[in-house]
Amino acid sequence: MSRLDLAVIILNYNTRDLLRRCLQTVFASQGDLRFSVCVVDNASGDGSADMVRQEFPQAVLIASPVNGGFSYGNNLGLRHYGFTDRPGAGDPTATPRYALLLNPDTEVPPTALADMVAFMDATPACGVAGPKLVRLDGSLDLACRRSFPTPEVSLYRMLGLSKLFPRSRRFGRYNLTYLDPDQMAEVDSVVGAFMMVRGEAIHQVGLLDETFFMYGEDLDWAYRIKQQGWQVWYQPAVTVLHVKEAASKTSSKARYEFYRAMLIFYRKHYQATTPRWLHWLIVGGIGLRGGIDVAGRRLSLLMHGGSKA
Repeated sequence: MSRLDLAVIILNYNTRDLLRRCLQTVFASQGDLRFSVCVVDNASGDGSADMVRQEFPQAVLIASPVNGGFSYGNNLGLRHYGFTDRPGAGDPTATPRYALLLNPDTEVPPTALADMVAFMDATPACGVAGPKLVRLDGSLDLACRRSFPTPEVSLYRMLGLSKLFPRSRRFGRYNLTYLDPDQMAEVDSVVGAFMMVRGEAIHQVGLLDETFFMYGEDLDWAYRIKQQGWQVWYQPAVTVLHVKEAASKTSSKARYEFYRAMLIFYRKHYQATTPRWLHWLIVGGIGLRGGIDVAGRRLSLLMHGGSKA
């Protein structure tokens, strides 16, 4: 059997109906492309796994008995296709040419997969690529192209300067809000909701870091891939619908994990080279802002009778 062009890995948690629609669009894909789809279900309680078994027998299903988080679940799918966490190990030609992390709350146009693969084929230095992601209201999902959260970039965000001056090339770097959404650009990272990665790059850096539960792991993967000399590209010629936070939008745990991820990323990549005074300012800022955000989310959920999860 010839080598797969693309392994599509869809990590699902309690988003059965969105997952169904996502799979419908993926399997309706057009173009000269050999791809396989693996759905990893992170111990959903809404019958998602049964739905996949019954309605999409052509998909590989991995039903995890535990919800180990975003990195954990996607790594199960990556391992299914032969990728390992041992950089340099194995035969790169024995795995798919590309792997795609795809959220279940996305809908892909018929030629999106083929167009993204064609773009990466035509850009041999590209290790990671992502499309333009739009929300249900047609607005841009700002996370689809990002700079790394360096101490400087993180400080501007925590102080609110990125929102006050979104067109500033200095203050707007967090989500690159000074760029035209339709402008193709080399960036630091794209988002894990649609993150196409070259198989060769995965062999060089290994899998996602499972220290991250949800959030931050895509940034960390892009960071490690760029360290190996690969480029990361935002390709707005392809547009994908992203409902966004379908499995976590009411969860205060999700907000906690967001700030925890910021701290993990900072400590892993920047703490060693950050002046002590700035280090404490960053750690304190993340803790203070995160504490206020999580507490506010919990209070809102309690007042509205929602879950405290």
